[in-house]
Amino acid sequence: MNSQDPNASGRPQIHEQSQARPDLSSLHVREDIAVTGLCGNVHLPTGRTCDASERHDGSCNFIGPEDAENLAAH
Repeated sequence: MNSQDPNASGRPQIHEQSQARPDLSSLHVREDIAVTGLCGNVHLPTGRTCDASERHDGSCNFIGPEDAENLAAH
């Protein structure tokens, strides 16, 4: 997703309230990833997590569980 805001830093931002991301209550979204501004959608059969920006265009970019854990730790 491209921001039209010239002051946008391009870095994920922590959401103050889960109301900003109603999908956080879904079982297929990793909250620890999603609150950083990333998609966080989980492919349930494989456990892979999308690391694309939230509300991204197109298909998810799934990464392995180990890589997702590293994302969540930062």
